[in-house]
This record gives sequence, structure tokens and C-alpha cells, in this order.
Amino acid sequence: MESNDDKLSEKGTAAMKLTTTVQVSVDGVMQGPGGPEEDERGVFERGGWAHFDNEAGAVMGEIYQRADAFLFGRRTYEIFAGSWGAWPDPGDDPIWKALNTQPKYVASTTLTEPRWANTTVLSGDVAAAVRELKAKPGRELQVHGSGALFRWLLDNQLVDEMTLFTFPVVVGQGTRLFPDTGRDRALELVESRATPSGVTIQVYRPTPGGSHRLGEIDLNRASTRRAKVSELLVE
Repeated sequence: MESNDDKLSEKGTAAMKLTTTVQVSVDGVMQGPGGPEEDERGVFERGGWAHFDNEAGAVMGEIYQRADAFLFGRRTYEIFAGSWGAWPDPGDDPIWKALNTQPKYVASTTLTEPRWANTTVLSGDVAAAVRELKAKPGRELQVHGSGALFRWLLDNQLVDEMTLFTFPVVVGQGTRLFPDTGRDRALELVESRATPSGVTIQVYRPTPGGSHRLGEIDLNRASTRRAKVSELLVE
């Protein structure tokens, strides 16, 4: 798979790769990780389940430091604008610094007057706009949360890399990252680690072709990871 270093902008420098970062529970819930009032859609009363230890927090900070621009769905943008965009500068928070200094883009047909400085609304051909952003020189165009946008970007083959922070908790209700039905896809595991409190952090890249079916799996790649064909289960 072509690396970001191989993707050059018209100026001859490396173009931005689109990366996504999502916090999920063991049962796949992504709704309201930060607090009980963060996202109460569907009478969701179990928010605030994502508890970061020092190591997980440090990794998240490193991710934000790699951002040269952010792309949000409307709902996640409004949550971030009402929190990170409203809080005073703490002076030493890499997440606050990145979000309040780097350009922000919102894919929305309903948001007309963004309240966060340095925000641009993408309301036309979003796919073309995202491809144009990715072609710019830089490090990462980052998507955080934004479940519907994340799935749309993945379906349109615009995601270069995805990071999942999986917290050791079963929420039992709420919006999940992937719906009960949808297309199948294969992912290449790039990195995996676990923190002292049990938060697992996995970095994946979508594979060409996208299907997880056995006949389309690169068995050579699987063997290099010491995986046996008999252990490859297809749902």
C-alpha cells in the first residue's frame, strides 16, 4: 500500500494523509465518551465511560500534535467548539493548542455560522473538497469522533489510517461505531499497544479491495504475521 511519503503534492512535498481517531467501548459504543452530558441523543444516560490513564493521554496528545488540519462532522464540531473552543488556554495542553491554532473544516449542509475561529464549512462536493485538502502539503488531516462522517469517508476510500482507543468497559447502549449491517472490509494492523489500565490502542490501514472474505485475504501477508489459515474466521 502506498505510504504517505510516496504521495506528493504538486509542490513536491508529502501530501497530508487523512487519519481518524475514535474512542470506543468493548461493545463498540462511541457515544458520549467524555461526559454524561456530552451526547444525550436517544435518552443516552451512560456518557463519560472513557477514562484515560497517563499513557493513553500521552498517546492522544501525540496524535493531536501531528495534525495540520481537522475535519469534523457537524455534531462533533459543535461538541468540540463548546468545550475545547470555549475553554481558556491552559498553557501546556497539546490538544487545546492544536485545536485552537490549526484550521478546522466541517462537513455540513446545515451549519452556516461556525462559532469557532479558523473554521471553514464544506457544504458542496465534500469528496472533492476532502481530496483537495489531502493534496496539500502537510502531515495529517485528522478526524476525531464524527461517526457518520468517519463511515462515509471509509466507504469512499478517503481514509488512510484509523486509530481506535478501546476502553475496558461494556456500555450496553448507545450509538456504535459501525451499524449492525454494512459492507465488509479488511484492515491491516499497523500498531497495537495496551496501557496499564487496559486501554488498547490499535492503528489500522484499510487494505486495497476492502473485503474481509477469505478468498480475498493476502495469505502471504497473513503468514508473515504467523497467522494460520484455519484461524481466519469469517462471520
